[in-house]
Amino acid sequence: MSVDVEDYFQVWALSSVINRQDWDSYSLRVEDTTRRVLDLFARTGTTATFFTLGWVAERCPSLMRDIVEAGHEVGSHGYEHMKVFDQTPDEFRADVTRTKKILEDVTGKPANGYRAAGFSIDSRTPWAFEILAEAGHLYSSSVHPIVHDHYGMPEAPRHAWHPIEGSDFVEIPVSTVDAWGKRFSCAGGGWFRLLPYAWSKHLLQRLIEGEGGSAVFYFHPWEVDPGQPRVDGISAKSRLRHYTNLDRMEARLEKLLTNYTWRRMDDVFPLQPLQVAA
Repeated sequence: MSVDVEDYFQVWALSSVINRQDWDSYSLRVEDTTRRVLDLFARTGTTATFFTLGWVAERCPSLMRDIVEAGHEVGSHGYEHMKVFDQTPDEFRADVTRTKKILEDVTGKPANGYRAAGFSIDSRTPWAFEILAEAGHLYSSSVHPIVHDHYGMPEAPRHAWHPIEGSDFVEIPVSTVDAWGKRFSCAGGGWFRLLPYAWSKHLLQRLIEGEGGSAVFYFHPWEVDPGQPRVDGISAKSRLRHYTNLDRMEARLEKLLTNYTWRRMDDVFPLQPLQVAA
């Protein structure tokens, strides 16, 4: 189980009308919503990995420490939600190094994991894995092996793999299922909110029983915040993706957490050699 810790005004669906330079003018809701997630996890006996923006960690240090004290893992989500393919290698290196230091200084724990904003490690950014390893990260969960209008690396392995030859660094992609001649995401996010719960459960069951592996699921704290301010000026598609079923998400998550056992990334996936990319 993983949580991408970012506030509602930092998401890509709203980025066309909200500038990064204006983030500090918005009231933070991410601390309260993340604490709701922590309460939900406590009720269901769940542990998770919280991939957190460095920007958020700087402003909510007590939240970061409480996440760790509750038995969860804190990983990096980059500093300010910049997609990898919109950065040069040097810019990416600086972002990764800065964020890792912030998280480790705040929590007192190593930030072993990394998740790129918008699953933006793909065929355009093969250099990203080596930079992550050089910075001291042990694993990434930044690839979504699916076709999508905003992200996707459908040619990548669907299960944990080693993207750097001779290195123990692991990429752990979020979950997909091949069925009926097509590939479907069962990793959570907007798919989980927009489609019926029974559909997600069916795909997860197919993955777990048919392939004998673990699922990698994700969501955001803003998705359990139906009272968040509505932002004008975005497209109909972005409005649909961002706001649909926010009022149902927490109950739906509780059902998911009750139906299956969920643990933090580093407890489920041993950080040791698995397979080397061809």
